[in-house]
Amino acid sequence: MTLIAAARASTSRTRRLKLSAIAALVRRDYQIRTSYRLALMLDFFIGALDVIVFYFISQTFNDGATASLGDAPSYFAFALVGIAVTAVIQATTAGIGVAVRDEQLTGTLEALVTQPLSVVEMAVGMCGMPFLLSTFRVALYLILGGAFFDVSFSEANWPGLVVLLIVTATAMSSIGIASAAAVMVIKRGQAIAGLLVFGMSLLGGAFFPVSVLPDWLQPLSDIVPTRFAFDGLRAALYGGEFWGDALALVGFSVVGVPAAIWLFERALRHGRRAGSLAQY
Repeated sequence: MTLIAAARASTSRTRRLKLSAIAALVRRDYQIRTSYRLALMLDFFIGALDVIVFYFISQTFNDGATASLGDAPSYFAFALVGIAVTAVIQATTAGIGVAVRDEQLTGTLEALVTQPLSVVEMAVGMCGMPFLLSTFRVALYLILGGAFFDVSFSEANWPGLVVLLIVTATAMSSIGIASAAAVMVIKRGQAIAGLLVFGMSLLGGAFFPVSVLPDWLQPLSDIVPTRFAFDGLRAALYGGEFWGDALALVGFSVVGVPAAIWLFERALRHGRRAGSLAQY
């Protein structure tokens, strides 16, 4: 099957999505995550510590030039968005592979794939809970920045922020779904996704402007989706123009998501034929 045919097949299946099936997967994942309340609270607490650490780092060069920070008014405002968007990127990429790996280890993956779910419903449902949790983390980080560290959001475009979060999660979920496919085949594919996300965050300007990268690396930063995610979210929060970044992320989604779902379907077929879905 060609990539174009896979995309068309994926689109036709999407029209017949059962939202109740997707909601059931999200509800299941929610109940699992909230059953480990201490781990969940520590996860949010560590994220809040990241915000505090970067605030104190920013105080070491308060008088530095801000021209290379784009729409961000200060380095801390710049890094705050990097922390928040990285949470979304990690959740919708490496997080999905980890979830599939957990399904393998607990012996529930084989039972899951026998349910009356389409490949698209399964893939979308597994992305739902990571995205919701990462959205909550974004809200937490922005509240901390605004309430305690004097970051101003007076020029923020909140509807634009929501749009950018959605298209960022959609674009990056293609990596997460492909990672889940790799986990089903080689059992350890989530490490590859983690390495890929680290590289794209570095090139995309998560915690420092891409202008400080070596000249030979800067052209790569112009083509990674994370660059558009970081720039777009900063523009939406600090009064810049962000629709171009949003459209770029939509373009990545249109190409990447059908391709990732095709890989996911192929991995499921391989696992069923080889009888390896329950192996870990």
